[in-house]
Amino acid sequence: MATKPKRRKATCLPPAVAQRSTLNAQRLVQDDPYLTPYADSIARRAQLTRDMQARLTGGKMTLADFAAGHEYFGLQPQGGLHRLGEEWILREWAPNATAITLIGAFSQWREDPALALRRLNDEGVWELRLSAAALKHGDLYRLRMHWRGGSGDRMSAYARRVVQDEHSKIFNAQVWAPAAPYLWQHTFRRPHAAPLIYEAHVGMAQEDGKVGTYREFKERILPRIVAAGYNTIQLMAVQEHPYYGSFGYHVTNYFAASSRFGTPEELKDLVDTAHAAGLAVIMDLIHSHAARNEVEGLSRFDGTLFQFFHEGPRGVHELWDSRCFDYGKPQVLHFLLSNCRFWLDEYRFDGFRFDGITSMLYRHHGLGKAFTSYADYFNDGVDEQAVVYLTLANEVIHAVRPDALTVAEDMSGMPGLAAPVEHGGMGFDCRLAMGIPDYWIKLTKDTQDENWPMKTLWHELTNRRRDERTISYAESHDQALVGDQTLIFRLIEREMYDHMAISARTLRVDRGLALHKMIRLATLATAGYGYLTFMGNEFGHPEWIDFPREGNNWSYHYARRQWRLRDDPNLVYHFLADFDKAMIELTRLTRLLDDPDVRLRVEHGDDKVLGFERAGLLFLFNFHPAKSYTDYPVETTPGEYRLILDSDAPFFGGHSRLAPNQTYVSAPDATGRTLLTAYLPSRTALVLQKNR
Repeated sequence: MATKPKRRKATCLPPAVAQRSTLNAQRLVQDDPYLTPYADSIARRAQLTRDMQARLTGGKMTLADFAAGHEYFGLQPQGGLHRLGEEWILREWAPNATAITLIGAFSQWREDPALALRRLNDEGVWELRLSAAALKHGDLYRLRMHWRGGSGDRMSAYARRVVQDEHSKIFNAQVWAPAAPYLWQHTFRRPHAAPLIYEAHVGMAQEDGKVGTYREFKERILPRIVAAGYNTIQLMAVQEHPYYGSFGYHVTNYFAASSRFGTPEELKDLVDTAHAAGLAVIMDLIHSHAARNEVEGLSRFDGTLFQFFHEGPRGVHELWDSRCFDYGKPQVLHFLLSNCRFWLDEYRFDGFRFDGITSMLYRHHGLGKAFTSYADYFNDGVDEQAVVYLTLANEVIHAVRPDALTVAEDMSGMPGLAAPVEHGGMGFDCRLAMGIPDYWIKLTKDTQDENWPMKTLWHELTNRRRDERTISYAESHDQALVGDQTLIFRLIEREMYDHMAISARTLRVDRGLALHKMIRLATLATAGYGYLTFMGNEFGHPEWIDFPREGNNWSYHYARRQWRLRDDPNLVYHFLADFDKAMIELTRLTRLLDDPDVRLRVEHGDDKVLGFERAGLLFLFNFHPAKSYTDYPVETTPGEYRLILDSDAPFFGGHSRLAPNQTYVSAPDATGRTLLTAYLPSRTALVLQKNR
């Protein structure tokens, strides 16, 4: 049944009050005794969170109700624009401003006293009320901001649509009030199944050398994701960003869906269609920093550098050339927490991947820092205000959508990041296992196959906090950027250009295909909670990503995905895609990742053999480049097993060295151990399922 989006009661900033914490912060210490020396720090952070929550809500509302600034600030229709006598209300928080005027084509881009905002209070909230006829759908507008000693044009901090002129390249906010608001066709709740995430960028998802659209993604890419078996889409670059080549990570307009991909209704239709197919949709949320742009961004919004951001050097991220939020300001928390809620309410996203958590958590941003001791997580270098914000953000998100998924991108290993808030953690559902793709890079780059250390590999694949869930992935989108290399390119190198036809395969191509499959299966099969791939990596997309820029004559040639390569039956790419689909399907059918118990059965450094059990499955890997083993003994659970996945099968571009569907029986040996013997071809992965 079609439903209209609901609007909540708007809230403004309440007074501060105190409230004591009732959290069991010691649970985090109980789960990890090595945290005992830092129990007081953990308890203090929990208390700081409760104190800030009390300050924000004043004890008069829930935190989720507080996080509704998007229904108060910005340009709002009062009651409905299509009723006689209704009006527009524009509100902004600009404490240093001395005057603010709405300008646009309707005022010939000049200041009109009738369009001047009036200051409401000492906190710096300004307001303008206009008749419904004063503005119409599609009107472009800005704010002419004045402060002592200067003035400048600005976008509304809560602008819901920002567009760029095709010719002048100038950005403006745009009134967005279509005659017929989008009517949602499907209700959706994220299933309890482990997240199998397909990370995608709408703009570069198309084959053509151009910026792709929400509509094209829905029609052409979404069916591919469904067919591949993934149950979650992670969309990059949704929040408006002026520089396309930033991959969406230099955000200027936090409440505006990027207009370069289409309209708000088209994004909603994309999400709605994904829901109809049973897919959850999460988005990259960039709250770790902001673009330094002033006209279209937040920097120097009211004439000061410290309105939303820290003053002085702390407010600048030198490496990223961006601004750092001041998470200690209630008004900034109001803005960011409302932003979390906005994307859940307005676009019905099913959660977020929080970008740049490490940069938020530490005043040194994690730059040049090796985290080697628990003391690294509990010292003056930690920004506890950021800890408080992230905890409150998770509480808001899960209060609004209990089924929402929140994923933390942190390379430091901060304890408690993905532990429940009530246990003293920050409340993320899971964290990215960022060490795994880094290790695969190191291994494939620096070590010959015959020297791969199985013990170290096993450690890296399973090295995680047992009290926190993790998402594993074999390679990140950063590896696909110019200046780096994807796994497939590291494995095959320049022979990708001339030898990817089935009829022209070389030994190096064979090696690349075999290891690419094994690497992905090993990563998925050992994952702590979920698995992620970046679009195209599942079939070994051959080329890097290079967004249009002056250095490449503004070309879109590398800012796209060549799906025709995956679809061509005469090329080897489809073998990798077919294997990826098979292992994803196996994971879903067996509910593999629901079983947290991954039991090592064999790890032999000289043989390059690794084997483990999980969820009634036995995974066997022979990474040796030349040696195959007959009757290789593996200790395992007693019973009969059947071969259900073979990376060497011809369907996956292998050499068909194993008969399909064969069975294996484990039996006691002379020492009383239960052993299964199997033929393990070189560079092959097998999955055996125990018969019930």
